[in-house]
Amino acid sequence: MTNSSRPTSPLFQPLSLGPLKLRNRMVMAPMTRSRADAEGRPTELVAQYYAQRAGAGLIVTEGVYPSAMGKGYVRTPGMHTDAQEQAWRQVTEAVHARGGAMFMQLMHTGRVAHPSLLPQGAQPVAPSAVRAAGQAWTDSGPQDLVLPRELTQTEVAEVVLEYGQAAARARAAGFDGVELHAASGYLPEQFLSSQTNLRRDGYGGTPLQRSRFIMEVLKAMLAGAGAGRVGIKISPEMNFNDIADATPVETYTTLVRQLATLPLAYLHVATFNPPTDYHALLRPLFPGPYLAGGGLTQERADALLAAGAIDAAVFGAPFVANPDLPERFLRGAALTAADRNTFYSPGAAGYTDYPALAA
Repeated sequence: MTNSSRPTSPLFQPLSLGPLKLRNRMVMAPMTRSRADAEGRPTELVAQYYAQRAGAGLIVTEGVYPSAMGKGYVRTPGMHTDAQEQAWRQVTEAVHARGGAMFMQLMHTGRVAHPSLLPQGAQPVAPSAVRAAGQAWTDSGPQDLVLPRELTQTEVAEVVLEYGQAAARARAAGFDGVELHAASGYLPEQFLSSQTNLRRDGYGGTPLQRSRFIMEVLKAMLAGAGAGRVGIKISPEMNFNDIADATPVETYTTLVRQLATLPLAYLHVATFNPPTDYHALLRPLFPGPYLAGGGLTQERADALLAAGAIDAAVFGAPFVANPDLPERFLRGAALTAADRNTFYSPGAAGYTDYPALAA
C-alpha cells in the first residue's frame, strides 16, 4: 500500500456507532495503566494521556470499577463517587477538545480482587465460592488469591444496579458511552462460565441462564447511558484469570444471540489464537457494529475491514507507545515499541512521554 492510497484504506473510513460518527475505524483498546490516585480518581496526567491519543476513532478507557467491591488492582480508577465523577470530567473534556470520542469500560473483578483492595478487607464476591489460582498485585507485592463469597440473589440485583448507576455517572461526566468488560475472567465472565458458576438458581445451569447476569447488567447500563451508547467486550477461550468453560462455542453463541436483541453500540471480540474462529462464528449472529482486537497489525486490520469481516479494529500496545498511531499508519511511519516494564508503574514514564511524529 503506497502512502498516497493510505487515506482511502478501510481504517480511515468513518463509522456510525449508535448516535456517534467516528472519524476512523481505529479503536484504542481498554488497558489497565494504574495511574489513578488512592481514591480511584483519574489525575491530570490521565487526562493528558488520553488526550494525546484522541486521534483514535474511539477510545475505550481502562477498566473502571463500578463499586468499591469491584476494585481488583492498585491505582485503578472507579466510578461510584461524586469525586470520581468530577475527576473524570477533565478527561472527557480533554479528549473532546481534540475531536475524540470516548467510552468508559466498566470492570468488576469479582473473585480475582483481593481483601487488601476492598473496603474493610472484605472477602471478594463471585457467582460461586470457587477460588481462582494465581496472585493479586498489591502495594505490598503479590498475594495469593482467596476464596470468594457467593453473592446472594439480593446482592446480585444490587451489583446490577451499581453497573447502571456507574453508566449514568459516566454519561454525566461527558463520556459518549460505556463498555461492559465481560472478558478476562472478571465478574461477568465468572457468571457466564461453567467452571466458575455452580449456582442452582436462575443465574446458573444452562448457557442461557449463565448469560442472565450479563443481560441484566447490559439492560441496567442501557437505562443509565442510553440506547446505542453501550458496548460489550468478550474474549472467548482467552482463559485469563484461571477461567474456562466446558462448552465455549455453545456458551458464546447463546450469549451473542441474546446480545443481538439489545440496542447496543457494538460487540467487541478480542481473540488470542483460540481453537475456534470466533469472528467467523459470532459476526453473523450480531447485527450491529462488530469490533475485533487481539494482536492486529495495520495490514491485517485493513484486510479484515476490506473483506467486511469486522467494522472496526482495536489496537492495544501500539496505542500505548504511539500516541499518534493513526497518523503513523497514514504516513507509513515506523512504530515505537512499548516498554512493558512501565505498563502499571506510577508516573509519566512510559505513559505520557512517548513522542509523536514531527510535524
